[in-house]
Amino acid sequence: MKRLALAISVLAVSATGALANPVYNWTGFYLGGNLGYSWGRSASTLWFTDAGTTVSSADTRNDMNGVIGGGQFGYNWQFDNKWVFGLEADFQGSDQKGRGTAACAGGALTSVATLNSACSTGHIGDTAPFNVAALPVPSDISQKLNWFGTVRGRIGSTVTPTVLLYVTGGLAYGEITTSNTVAGTNITGAQGTNVFTLTPVSGSASSTTTRVGWTIGAGIEGVVSGNWTAKLEYLYVDLGDVSGAFVTPVTGLSGGLLTSRYNSHITDNILRVGLNYRWAAR
Repeated sequence: MKRLALAISVLAVSATGALANPVYNWTGFYLGGNLGYSWGRSASTLWFTDAGTTVSSADTRNDMNGVIGGGQFGYNWQFDNKWVFGLEADFQGSDQKGRGTAACAGGALTSVATLNSACSTGHIGDTAPFNVAALPVPSDISQKLNWFGTVRGRIGSTVTPTVLLYVTGGLAYGEITTSNTVAGTNITGAQGTNVFTLTPVSGSASSTTTRVGWTIGAGIEGVVSGNWTAKLEYLYVDLGDVSGAFVTPVTGLSGGLLTSRYNSHITDNILRVGLNYRWAAR
């Protein structure tokens, strides 16, 4: 009888402990917010065309760093008390911006032949040597990621009942504003003379476009209290290419105006912390 009473007591204590410490279930909807920092990159090619012919091309890479913040919502399914599958969407405001510069430049202009080999401007028909300073045509590009968002799947495994490690990936989209500014010096002169005029000119254009790309990343999420969880997450985002062109006020060798063109590839490295509130599935 004493042994039976002891066994019943042990079972009772075990059952009470199991009821007091149930296995955590990640299944259910959640909603939350996040804050972080992003190290963005813009790899750009800037070039000029004169009457449809490329006269200069240069590459530039610039950072687009800044603070990001926003919200997320999603749903998790847990299987076998270990594997967690989910879907999540988020939307972020961004302070990311950067600037790059490239120049189409020739050396000292001493003849029409030299002028034709450089990205410089105007018509000088004199075949006799003359000397003026080099005339670079700088092209400045400024870009800003105004906002972005993702729609992703999540696959993870619990390392403890209340701590989840996961990988994530899916669709990314964002709005990018690009401003392109060009400055130069127009050369005008009479045929057969060394008399010419230098006129500084500049122009700019701005455009905003929404691009769609992809993202992949990983994170860790853990229960902090009750239905509240906190996470640390890294995402790599690729928004693809942004392109544009505008006719500048800089005169080309053809007698027409140079067109400034750009193509930029936008990527992002994001590190953020988040807080979620979860509604357990019934």
